[in-house]
Amino acid sequence: MNDAKIINDPVFGFIRIPRGLLYDIVKHPLFQRLTRISQLGLASVVYPGARHTRFQHSLGAFHLMAEALLTLQQKGQFIFDSEAEAVQAAILMHDIGHGPFSHVLEHTLISGISHEDISLMMMEQINRDLHEQLALAIAIFRDNYPKHFLHQLISSQLDMDRLDYLRRDAFFTGVAEGTIGSARIIKMLNVVDDRLVVEQKGIYSLENYLTSRRLMYWQVYLHKTTVAYEKMLVSTLRRAKHLAKHHAVGDRLFASPALAYFLYHDVDAEHFHNDPEALRMYGELDDSDIWSAMKAWRHSDDKILAQLAGDLLDRHLWRCEMTSEPPAEERLEELRHDLAETMGVSIDDTDYLMQVVSAEKDMYSPTDDSIDILMKDGTIADITHVSELLSASNLQTGKVRRYYLCMHKYQ
Repeated sequence: MNDAKIINDPVFGFIRIPRGLLYDIVKHPLFQRLTRISQLGLASVVYPGARHTRFQHSLGAFHLMAEALLTLQQKGQFIFDSEAEAVQAAILMHDIGHGPFSHVLEHTLISGISHEDISLMMMEQINRDLHEQLALAIAIFRDNYPKHFLHQLISSQLDMDRLDYLRRDAFFTGVAEGTIGSARIIKMLNVVDDRLVVEQKGIYSLENYLTSRRLMYWQVYLHKTTVAYEKMLVSTLRRAKHLAKHHAVGDRLFASPALAYFLYHDVDAEHFHNDPEALRMYGELDDSDIWSAMKAWRHSDDKILAQLAGDLLDRHLWRCEMTSEPPAEERLEELRHDLAETMGVSIDDTDYLMQVVSAEKDMYSPTDDSIDILMKDGTIADITHVSELLSASNLQTGKVRRYYLCMHKYQ
């Protein structure tokens, strides 16, 4: 009898999932939901091939975790079988709390709770469903387990999550510059004093990894067209929630039961913790709920909702300007008045047709969980002290903040 399931992954080839606890997680409905959640949200508006899912990413991160554990064990790090299984379970479930189109819901239909918090709640639900077999995995995920390096493999500046999504996203977008040498980085991993380190021979691979990550953020994740499309969706959901809040009796918006729950309730962290229905409905919500609603909303009697939904479906994109300085308030006021006059809406309602957002990304954050280098003489050094590319002076000039002015094309 075969003791594992084999999945053919386009990025890493064959991924082996052992039968038992790990395969039971993959089969769980909350994990299967990830097959209906886009990994890159709305980035396919720029990169049509970027239609891979959180499910594929989670399996890829799981595969890299197995490779990392094997490398560490071969270098003499003692890891119990129960610990290995637990950390693989944790990386499988690390993104399970993502909502439709990645982070869009966190800023519209729910408030005060992150997808990481929801991931933990879903892990606890799966733990109950699997007869309390995930206590160790949850402890490692929370960094409440004595072996800190196991948590670093899940969440750090050099975790298996990042190693997979950078390589996978580069593959599906076709952005060759984003490709990283994940195999070599993993082969250079070691543990010293319960901290994950990278052997000195891996410095150039790390430099490529961090450079590629920065490139992927500005060229893919924060591409101005992707940002504009996401803000269109945010505005659409905000408008729908506004209409739901002020609807007349019997005049409900079209929505699936899961989406309707979040439109007609003010859901925050307290709501999630006090009402089991919130987590259950969230677990039924995926990308298809949003697209189905858009197809109905484009015919709404509300002019703004119909405009936004139709523009999203037909790819009538907002104009988006990206600058290094925030736009002047005087210009924003002028644009709002022009929008209101041209579209025939109030000044207040132009808030749904124009947004200003900012983003800042560093190549490497010295104040975060550092990337430590194991030197040939056995000493440990932060990568900024041994890499010319990542020297402290370069990092000071490497911080970039950009501003996005996104608005409906009214001309």
